[in-house]
Amino acid sequence: MLEVHNLEVTYGEFAAVRGVSFDVGEGDLVTIIGANGAGKTTTLRSIMGLSRPRAGQILFEGKDITAEPGYLRARRGIGLVPEGRRILPDLTVEENLRLGAYALRDAGEAAAGLERAYAVFPRLRERARQRGKTLSGGEQQMLAIARALVGRPRLLLLDEVSLGLMPTLVEQTFRTIKELHRQGATILLVEQNARMALSVATRGYVLETGSITLSGSAADLAADPKVKSAYLGG
Repeated sequence: MLEVHNLEVTYGEFAAVRGVSFDVGEGDLVTIIGANGAGKTTTLRSIMGLSRPRAGQILFEGKDITAEPGYLRARRGIGLVPEGRRILPDLTVEENLRLGAYALRDAGEAAAGLERAYAVFPRLRERARQRGKTLSGGEQQMLAIARALVGRPRLLLLDEVSLGLMPTLVEQTFRTIKELHRQGATILLVEQNARMALSVATRGYVLETGSITLSGSAADLAADPKVKSAYLGG
């Protein structure tokens, strides 16, 4: 579904991503793990069209989207849950969710997307008229994921969903991710919490200082001595 070939992204003279290549097949749950500053968020931003690569190619369902603007990628079915949630705090929960349907041209699809989001996160239906800023941190993360689901994405990009959450809420969030995958969602997850990411993923990549240094099944990566030492506390 997604192919990234030799991606390079720079900020001035700084090379944030250096020759990164990976793929995500339909129905996969792939994770990219790495420390803060490794280039994970920049990689996702490039896939979504928010950061312009200096070199490389991005293919989605066989089509070259490297030069496409972000709104066209959203119409193709790529959805992003950004780092830090980025909800609109003065809008209600439902208003935030309806913004997630902006790429859908059919009102019926938008309504179905909204219902799916509420089905995944029933608590949000209870808080539909509350402003986003009144929600707890965990509820705001629910809202950020639900907003992406409203757009009925074919590929869901998740950026550091555990950031700033209490351990119990992290576990709850990853249970939701696992359930979305079980229901058929294709997911690319970038995450500092390597233990949780590898516990739900099918495959993974290790990104260090802008380059992929390891790849394999999630189980193999979790058992790798280098990964254990650097990311799992083993």
